[in-house]
Amino acid sequence: MTVDGDARKLLAFMDSHHIDGSIQVSRGWGHIGATIVDAALQRRQNYENTVKPRVEALVAAWPDSETTTGFRRRLNTGKLPEVIRWSSPSRLSQIEEMTRVFESQQIDTVHELRDKLTDNAQRDKLRRVLDDVRHVGPKTLDYFDILSGIPTGVAIDVRIRRVIRAAGIEDVSYRHISAVIRPFAFTHG
Repeated sequence: MTVDGDARKLLAFMDSHHIDGSIQVSRGWGHIGATIVDAALQRRQNYENTVKPRVEALVAAWPDSETTTGFRRRLNTGKLPEVIRWSSPSRLSQIEEMTRVFESQQIDTVHELRDKLTDNAQRDKLRRVLDDVRHVGPKTLDYFDILSGIPTGVAIDVRIRRVIRAAGIEDVSYRHISAVIRPFAFTHG
């Protein structure tokens, strides 16, 4: 089916089940270090119990890492694992690599990240560079929308996939679901 057809199917399903798609929970940081750490830790983790307390600890301990420049200075101390109480080398490496990408793309603040994400050409460029970071793909880029305060940001997660499947939409690829959901978020968010 087409994106438009699947969008109509999704809306009909939501209406028939009295699901209000306009409810939004705002989540974001005005702190680039927090944004990067949140994005790196969120994969397969409970947000409230695992991710959020660690990000809050980072913001409290390193308020000067609200910019990529400040975050880099703090990363260079080697104290991040202690500050966020995280020892997994793969996530710590991912934080380092995403910071490197932000540096290479001259993203120093959350506002600059938001500007890049809302400009299609800049977003595509950022996506291509982030593709080289392990476990960073379209969902993480979409998650950066949410973390940088873009109100229409949508990252396709298991809950959204459940609704998509229940609505009878057959193409459950990330790209297709995103194409179905995004216009809905822009008009109903």
